[in-house]
Amino acid sequence: MTDDETPAAGSRSARWRAALSTAGRRARELDRSEGLRAAVQRVRRALPGDAHFGDPLSLGGAKHAEFVGRAVVDLTGDRPGVTREVSLGGLQLWQAVLERFGGGAGEREVALVFTDLVEFSRWALQAGDDEVQRVLREVSEAWEKPVTERAGTVVKRLGDGMMAAFADPAAALEAVFAARTRLADVHADGWTPRMRAGLHLGRPRRVGGDYLGVAVNTAARLGDRAGPGEVLVSGELLARLDEASLRVRRKRWHTRLKGTPGDLQIFAVDRPA
Repeated sequence: MTDDETPAAGSRSARWRAALSTAGRRARELDRSEGLRAAVQRVRRALPGDAHFGDPLSLGGAKHAEFVGRAVVDLTGDRPGVTREVSLGGLQLWQAVLERFGGGAGEREVALVFTDLVEFSRWALQAGDDEVQRVLREVSEAWEKPVTERAGTVVKRLGDGMMAAFADPAAALEAVFAARTRLADVHADGWTPRMRAGLHLGRPRRVGGDYLGVAVNTAARLGDRAGPGEVLVSGELLARLDEASLRVRRKRWHTRLKGTPGDLQIFAVDRPA
């Protein structure tokens, strides 16, 4: 009998295999921990950079960070987990570093629009898949037609939201107003669809069919902060509009929106009464 075949060696090998099996099981349990995943998601929302990396509903982003983000999702499987959230958080920081040192600035000004539905997730939990899909199809039709009619581009859909890009800031705002009006024709049982929107003018970096950068984050944060039926725009975008044709109200908050420029000015705009 060789040294490797002694009872002691066999016992050590069995203990190692058992230890590795236990460690692997505990790692899988940790990755599937809903509490830990929720904690990492909260950290991601607080980080600079774009928290939407890897969204499977995105229509844009053929390469670079968005491509890598969706690759992370593919590699980590269909089940959300801590590993996925930590990996995507690292991509957010990478994007933020590019922006900090000027690596993310694009060459052309783009008016960026983010829209979504208020309290959609709460309603969707009770509505059922068929009704949710029907409403989302009708919402997409209501929103996307005004975009394309005004020479805009639907960059991607994000669940119950949309990101669009325009060369003309005035056309972007008109598309949002038209989309809000058309949404009134969408009906859902037990819920009234209402949209909110954020618009910003900047120089995002074009990557494949998508855009990355602080300008994108700023428009998204404005959309997140808007109230039901409200349209928020940045000072940069408002400066390119005819204020005399709008109702404009300055919005002030004690804390600045995360991931946006420190001197960002925010305004609620609407059509004249």
